[in-house]
Amino acid sequence: MRSKIHRLTVTEADLNYVGSVTLDEDLLDAAGIVEGEKVQIVNINNGERIETYTICGERGSGVVCLNGPAARRCQAGDVIIVVAYGMLTIEEAKSFSPTIVFPDTATNKLV
Repeated sequence: MRSKIHRLTVTEADLNYVGSVTLDEDLLDAAGIVEGEKVQIVNINNGERIETYTICGERGSGVVCLNGPAARRCQAGDVIIVVAYGMLTIEEAKSFSPTIVFPDTATNKLV
């Protein structure tokens, strides 16, 4: 695990979008996740785990929108965790410390 955004509340699910997860750009910046990066979404409500990629949402909006097929696995109001992984050598991994972001669950904004 390279970084994690812990306990976000899904604000939207848009089945008719190409695919991905749209996240408030403030959240992406805080976690060091870039647009287009592959992430895992873990749905706390139903146990679903999916992989997708990120799209920057409006900064400061608190948007967390699952798009395309992911919209079948999460719905508005579900609480999720977004995890980004990275490749490290054994030596790098021994001293690496992941970035973990704990936004306000009600607003998805940084506290």
